[in-house]
Parts: sequence; C-alpha cells; structure tokens
Amino acid sequence: MSSLWNNRISISLFGESHGTAIGVVIDNLPPGESIDLEEIARFLARRAPKKDGTTTSRAELDIPQIMSGLYHNKTTGTPLCAIIMNTDTHSVDYSNLSKLARPGHADYTGALRYRGFNDVRGGGHFSGRLTAPLCFAGAVCGQILERRGIYTGAHIASIHGIKDAVFDRTNVSKEDLLAVRYKGFPVINTEQGEKMREDIQNAQLGQESLGGIIE
Repeated sequence: MSSLWNNRISISLFGESHGTAIGVVIDNLPPGESIDLEEIARFLARRAPKKDGTTTSRAELDIPQIMSGLYHNKTTGTPLCAIIMNTDTHSVDYSNLSKLARPGHADYTGALRYRGFNDVRGGGHFSGRLTAPLCFAGAVCGQILERRGIYTGAHIASIHGIKDAVFDRTNVSKEDLLAVRYKGFPVINTEQGEKMREDIQNAQLGQESLGGIIE
C-alpha cells in the first residue's frame, strides 16, 4: 500500500499506531502562506475520542510538532513535516493479530502486502490513528483554500440506517458547512444525531460496532 497522494501537492503519511510517532510530509505548498496553529489544534480536536461512548477510548493529545517547512507561522515552500507522538498504547492487546485477522480491518490485506512483516499492533500503519496526520494535512490545506474563498465541510449522513438531513445539492453555502464543523456530533438535524448516538451506545454494550456514511 502506498501512503503517498500526489496531485500537485504531495502528501505522504508515515508511522505505525504503536510506534514512537506518526506523521506527514506535505510537499509543493506555496511559500508565504500564513498557518494558524491554534486553528489547526481546534481542527484536530474534532477527531479526538469523545467521552460519550461513541468512539474509541484511546486518549491522545495529538499535538503536532512541526519539524520543517514553517517559519514565523508561514510556509517556506520546502516540505512541511509534522510528527505526532504516540502515548496511549497497549500493545499486548494485539498479541494475537499475527495469527487472527479482525473482520472489517486491514489486518489480512496488510499481511499479504508486507508478507507478514508489518507491525500489527493497533492495526499498525493501517490504524485509524493515521487519520491524525491526515487531518493535520487537511487543516493546513483548508486554511490555504479558505483564503481563496473555497470552503469544505462534512457531516454524518447516516449511521446504521439512521439518516441525517442533507446539504442542498445545488446551493450549499459556506454558512451551511460551518454550522456543523465544530459540533460535538456533526449532524445537521440534532434529533437524528441523538438517535445515532443511542444506536452506537447500544451496539457498544453488545461489543459491536456500526457502519456509517459521511457526506
């Protein structure tokens, strides 16, 4: 599996879930772009585990350390590299994964791709933990785009058949996108969101998980 996305701007992810750190290198960013690190921290906080039983219980601070590419909070034009340290790891919980692949995960495909030499702890390079540096990259690019009047947004469209309202297909506005961006549970219809939460919590009690769709 390649962890490199390359379409004008290159984004490369590295690290494993239970390694020392995870990180990202972003290349070909325009120089001189102001980056608000407090806004990046706020953006990253969106993917942090919640205390309502709807997410993983793994607690990490997700504080990115900028290694290169940023000077006086402006992009230099050279590769922007950030690392995020791993702290809350319980590797013994995954000791059986070298022989037993979990359904719905990349354990089996990872073993085939790397001929059994991949780090299986916590899902290794295929863990949801790797979404942290990916979110960092998105936060950086998002600031650059918004300075040019381009806004992106998302909400939970459905979980286990429970559907949220939808964005206007032809006239979605900046205000529509920002209205759900920093909600604790990002849905348009709060009542539907509460139904989703209840369904997730019931599944957790039965040691199950639920699938969902993001719009």
